[in-house]
Amino acid sequence: MHIDPSAKIHASAVIEEGATIGADCQIGAFALIGSEVTLGRGVVVKSHAVVTGWTDLGDETVVFPFACVGEVPQDLKYRGEHTRLIVGARCKVREGATLNTGTEGGGGVTRVGDDCLLMTGAHVGHDASLGNRVILANQAAIAGHCQIGDDVIVGGLSGVHQWVRVGRGAIIGAVTMVTNDVLPHGLVQGPRGVLDGLNLVGLKRRGVERSEITALRAAYQMLAQGEGSFLDRARRLADETDSAHVQEMTDFILSASDRSFLTPK
Repeated sequence: MHIDPSAKIHASAVIEEGATIGADCQIGAFALIGSEVTLGRGVVVKSHAVVTGWTDLGDETVVFPFACVGEVPQDLKYRGEHTRLIVGARCKVREGATLNTGTEGGGGVTRVGDDCLLMTGAHVGHDASLGNRVILANQAAIAGHCQIGDDVIVGGLSGVHQWVRVGRGAIIGAVTMVTNDVLPHGLVQGPRGVLDGLNLVGLKRRGVERSEITALRAAYQMLAQGEGSFLDRARRLADETDSAHVQEMTDFILSASDRSFLTPK
């Protein structure tokens, strides 16, 4: 066990032998830190939170009360294999959130990027991969093996089905069930997840140039109404576009996936 002397640990906290506690960490009352946990510099684990399993938390990440970080997968195929959870820097894991380690069959690692906000009761399932600056609102659930791109927002009480990919910058409205892949910068809403346009507000907030937004809007219309199949339209777009954002979208569509796509209305 290695505990940096600058760490502040409440007398009632439990730090299991083998844990690594970085400089300037704070561990609150009745928190539990498991034997294979590594906490980066300035990590805060508040009272009654659990960080366990083979888990790494990046610098300045904060785990709020009653969150459970690094427990075993909720997967009946899991047989106790040694798998991992890696959480990036400056994340906020709010009250009651749950993050599970991976499974051998899914690659063995669950990943969360930097600067993510996982609100109250959010869930990140086994072998999922979240990019940077992802927001999961209250009670949002990401199932096993999902791939969530940078800057994605998932609304409260929404769920993303296992193996689904959600492209960079997409937004999913509240109380939505997503069962198919979501295009980068897509806007998905409705109880059964309908692709209903682009996340124009998010694009503008991130400072995307007007010419790129215009190109994305034209690309969306072509995907929705052009000739041929959805994949045919995407291939034509890939050949014709000089927009980096449209190219990102077509690359996403034409890459391999275990799920079909939500297609434009």
